[in-house]
Amino acid sequence: MKVLVYGVGGVGGFIGCFLEKTNYEITYVTRGERYNFMRNEGLILNSKIENLKFKKLKIINELNKGEHFDIIIITVKLYDFDNVLKEIKQKVVGDYIILPFQNGIYAEEKIKNLLGIEKTFGAVAQISAYIDKNQTIQHVGKLATFFVGKYDGGSNDFLESFCQNVQKCNLSIIYKNNIKEKIWEKFIFLSAYSGMTTLTEKTIGQIFEKKSLKDKFLGAMNEAFLLSKKFNVKFKRDPLAFWIEKINSMPYEMTSSMYLDFKSKKKLELEWLSGSILNLGNSMNLESRISSEIVSGIKAK
Repeated sequence: MKVLVYGVGGVGGFIGCFLEKTNYEITYVTRGERYNFMRNEGLILNSKIENLKFKKLKIINELNKGEHFDIIIITVKLYDFDNVLKEIKQKVVGDYIILPFQNGIYAEEKIKNLLGIEKTFGAVAQISAYIDKNQTIQHVGKLATFFVGKYDGGSNDFLESFCQNVQKCNLSIIYKNNIKEKIWEKFIFLSAYSGMTTLTEKTIGQIFEKKSLKDKFLGAMNEAFLLSKKFNVKFKRDPLAFWIEKINSMPYEMTSSMYLDFKSKKKLELEWLSGSILNLGNSMNLESRISSEIVSGIKAK
């Protein structure tokens, strides 16, 4: 089996390290400083699950026309996703499964519109991982669970077999028949979390200890929840109650990657998170007052 990992940051690098333990042929697409480091030093992971290091990797900085892969794992930021998808469509031949491990709800909908629902698969990453100044992948905590599945539900024997095989190598990729629910469940929290931590420049603990900020955070989640109903998403459990319980056990000092990107003056995924709720809400006659405040407030900074 041939697997392509497009984007080798924290998430892509973590997945790649464990895929190297399989007998699959793995190819990586990355650029710049990351490309140069991996050519010389390979992949290095520090994790409480397992510390790993691999050299002699197949690394490229762009796809060659006419290549074939069975599974394509995309872990780039949302603002790079369209260009990556376009490159894959133009250059990769044959049948393949794309697993888009992006935040938000944009990637799967984009693939559906381009390739059709039958060729659309969803993917959710539950992990905190980043590349440090030494180009080492740092995995924070022990949570590292990935969910994949057909976007319209149901089974896929090929992808389910892939999941079972990589689990033997300590990589927790789990096939879900309800992947759309998992995508939206994460989006409901992440849009509010990224937006509110960046807008207020506060941690999750600081936000929830002040009633006005807590209410605004919960209101932002509710706007996303109301939007999910327009997409006919069915939840087995109340996502708001689920996240309130989760948030109560989160570290006080926890903050979002978008806020860290904001502090580092990097490009933000705002347009695809709170911005998505605002734009889609407006198009569906849903009030998105808090999402509007988040978007305008961050853009004004």
